[in-house]
This record gives sequence, C-alpha cells and structure tokens, in this order.
Amino acid sequence: MTKNSILKDFTKYVSLKVIGMVSLSCYILVDTYFISLALGSDGLTALNIAASIFGILFGAGLMIGVGGAIQYSILKNKDNDSEADSIFTHAILIGASVSLIFVIIGVFFAAPLASLLGADMTTLPLAEVYMRTLLSFAPVIMLNSILAAFVRNDNNPKLAMAGMVTGSLSNIVLDYVFMFPLEMGMFGAALATVCSMFLSVGVLSLHFILKLNQFHLQKCKIRLKKIMEMLYLGSSAFINDLSLSIALITFNLVILNIEGNIGVAAYGVVANTAFIVIAIFTGVAQGIQPLLSKGYGLRDNVLIKQVLKYAIIVVVVLSIIIYTVVYTFTADIVAAFNSEENEQLALLANEGLRIYFIGFLFTGINIVASAFFSSVANAKSGLIISVMRGCIIIVPMVIVLSAVLGMTGVWLSFVFAELTVFVLSTIFLWKKLKNETELSA
Repeated sequence: MTKNSILKDFTKYVSLKVIGMVSLSCYILVDTYFISLALGSDGLTALNIAASIFGILFGAGLMIGVGGAIQYSILKNKDNDSEADSIFTHAILIGASVSLIFVIIGVFFAAPLASLLGADMTTLPLAEVYMRTLLSFAPVIMLNSILAAFVRNDNNPKLAMAGMVTGSLSNIVLDYVFMFPLEMGMFGAALATVCSMFLSVGVLSLHFILKLNQFHLQKCKIRLKKIMEMLYLGSSAFINDLSLSIALITFNLVILNIEGNIGVAAYGVVANTAFIVIAIFTGVAQGIQPLLSKGYGLRDNVLIKQVLKYAIIVVVVLSIIIYTVVYTFTADIVAAFNSEENEQLALLANEGLRIYFIGFLFTGINIVASAFFSSVANAKSGLIISVMRGCIIIVPMVIVLSAVLGMTGVWLSFVFAELTVFVLSTIFLWKKLKNETELSA
C-alpha cells in the first residue's frame, strides 16, 4: 500500500470510529445532563456511583467484540474463512454467557452493590434503580458492542458508526421524554439508554439483512483455547474501560470521606466530561485496529508503522486542543451540570477539570499504545499498559495524594498516573519499533 492509500484508509476508519465512540459516550453524558436538571446533585451522585458498573459491562462487551474482531481480521487476511466464522460464533456464545451473569447481579444484588460502592440512604434508591435496569438488559448492551466490532472489521465502518450515532441521538430524545413529560426519574434515564441500545442493534442488523456480512454463525466445537485467546487479545480494551470504573469507584469512596455527596457530584461532572475525551482516544485506537491487524496478517511492516505514526500525531494534536478548550470553558462546562447553582460543587468541579485534564496530555498515547500491541497479537504488552493505567498506579496514587493534599491530591493522582504510564508506553513502543527495524534490515 502507498502512503496516500494508507492515510485514506486511516482517515476513514479513525474518523468513523471516533464519531461512533463519542456518540456512545454521550449515553452517560446525556443522562448526566438530564439527571442534573431533574434530580440535582443527589441524582448526579447516584449516577456517578452506578456509572462504574456500566463501564465494566460495556468493557466486557468490548473485550469480546474487539478480541474476536482482531482474530477474525487476521484469519480473513490469511483466507481462513471457516475459522473466521467460528470466531464470530464463539464471540456470540461467550457474550451470552457473560451477560447472563450481569443480569443475575442486576436482578438480585443491585441494592447491596450500590451500597458497597458508596450510596447512602439518600442516593441508594436512585443508584439501585439505574443499576438494576441497565444490568437486566445486559444481553442487548453486550450484543451491541460485539456486532459493532465485527461489522467494522467486516469492511463496513460506516454502518458501525451509524449504529452508534442512532443509539446516541435516540437516547437524547428518550431521556427528555421519559424524564420530563413522563416524569420517570432515574428509571427513565436508564430505560432510555436500554431502548437506544435496541435501536443501535437494529441498525447493525442491516449488515445481515442486506447480506453484506462475510461472517456467519456456524456449528462448531466450542474450544476453550479460542475463547481464552479472544479474551486475551481484547483484554486491553476491557482494562481501558475497567480503568475508568476502578477510578470511579476509588475516587467516589475517597471523595465521600473528604467532601461527601457534593464532592462526588463534582467528580461526576469531571468524570462524565472525561468520558467524551476517553471516547475520542478510544475511537482512534479502535479505528486503527483493523488496519494494524491487516498489516500483521499480511506481514506488512510499512503499513503497521505508518498507521501507528498517524495515530500518535492525531492524539497528540487532539490532546492539546482538548485541554485548551476545557481550560478556556471550564465555568461553562460546570454550569451545564449544576442546575442548583451549588457554589461548593462549582468550586470543586472547576478545580477538578483544570487539574485532572492535564492527564489527558498523556492518555491518548497510552490508549493507542495498548491497542497497537493487542492489534499485532502482542497482547502481553498491551495488557501491561492497560493494567498499569487501570489500577496498579492510580489506586495507590489517589489514596496517598488525597491524604496529603485533599481534593487537589485527588485530581493530581490522575495526572501522575497517566504520566507514569506514558513513560512505560514510550519505552515499549521504542523497543518494538527498534526490533522490527533490526529484523527487516
């Protein structure tokens, strides 16, 4: 492939995936906005507690979808169609099994789980109903993630994007209808998300209805080795989402001890704004995955290096733009989610946005590096980066810095954690590229 054709494919896949991921992240952001209007700071606190479980659920779907799609792409580019079909079958079966576990948790354990995550007597009923509703419909949420990954890797990134955008736009409309004219409260916000997921799956189903699909369900022997490889290749995608959930849980519990529910509501503004930024970087990372897997399957090092180069340039530029925008419009962002005009919430969230978002100057590289290694079947390095981001560094960092610096330490912990992982990611990438150069010499 020429550099021009690589850039063209890169632009197509990445732009469509970024649009799709931003649309998907808007599920929580839109819920945050309408809940803040309808239920105030108590609703924001409850949503922030429940959102950590949504992150784990969504991450599990991504792990299966992305891991399976990577296997599918590699096998397709090696003309092994039968094995590629069996990967899709395995992905659907493991997705159904995992989603059943989430359903059981939602139906029987939503209340104790919400309490364990920090909900008090005021926020527990709100967090419980949101959590139970989402988890009860885990199968459709997980199916949406799996289908989106396979449709994208089956040369139809436009439809994958269309599914995500349809779901996001319908969520905006349904959130308003359910929470205001129908006055369904927290249940309405969760129900809007679920209904939107059904619509997204409906759009993705057009890939089959129009007979554009090159992958099919087939009778095959279920092999544990295939499942483990799928989960292994998709583990970095899961850990990236899990890292958000672990950070949410840890930050919520620490902040509750420092500033109470208002502090958690302020963190909710920061965290849910951060979801959009994470979605942008994840979109870049997942957008390059089909191209990297293709390059790996064809043993095309030129394609792999060029795609990585473009991705790094894009996330660096985006990082600078994003921080500039957030720093400039901090007060406006906070005001959009502070319907009660709570001064304490505003002060905490203003400081949080300006400090916390410094970490995003490094996050883009970390997410791209993790996806890069997974896409070229080097899942170990990708997993290490993701685990370091997810819990190994951020958890002790927030506990130590919050004890010394209070809320300022909470915000700084994310910055230092991402900076530390950035150093590690840079070393891993440098060694990988140096080895590839030596092998091709």
